[in-house]
Amino acid sequence: MSRSSGKPTQKTSGEGLSRLPLRPCVGIMLVNSKGEVFVGQRVDRDSDAWQMPQGGIDKGESPREAALRELKEEVGLDAEDVEILAESREWLSYDLPAHLVPKVWGGKYRGQTQKWFLMRFEGSDEAIDLDYHHREFSTWCWVHPDRLPALIVKFKRPIYERLLQEFAGKLG
Repeated sequence: MSRSSGKPTQKTSGEGLSRLPLRPCVGIMLVNSKGEVFVGQRVDRDSDAWQMPQGGIDKGESPREAALRELKEEVGLDAEDVEILAESREWLSYDLPAHLVPKVWGGKYRGQTQKWFLMRFEGSDEAIDLDYHHREFSTWCWVHPDRLPALIVKFKRPIYERLLQEFAGKLG
C-alpha cells in the first residue's frame, strides 16, 4: 500500500507481485542423533514463528557453501560439527502473503526458492550459539519431525511437508 494514498502500488498489487522474482535461498534441516529436528523461534516476530535455519545465497556462492555459512551465522556451528546427509532434489519455492512483501527484503522479492540440505549434528547442544553472528532466533529446541508442520507458518508448511517426505528415510 502506498502510505500517502492508501491505494495499492503496482509493485504490491496482485499483478505487480507476480512480476517480482523469488529470492535464491538455502535451508537446513539439522537433525540430532535421536532424529529430532532443530527449530528456532524467530526473534523479529511477535507471534510464534518457528523455522529451520535458512538464508540467502551470496553472489558467487554455491548452495552448499551458503548452507554451511548460514549454519555458522544462525546456529554457530562449523562444517566439522555436521555431516551433510542429503540435498533436496529440486528447488522448493513459496510466495509470501501479499501483506508481507513490502515489509520483507525491501519489497524486492515475492518469496523464496530454496535448496535444502539435511545435516546430522555431530556435537553437543552446548556448541549451539545463537549469538555467533546476528541473532535470528530468540530460542531453539529439538522437535520430533512429525511436529514440524504444525509449528511452521502456514505459507511455508507445504515445503516442510515435502522435505519430511523426501528426507524421511534419512532422518532416523
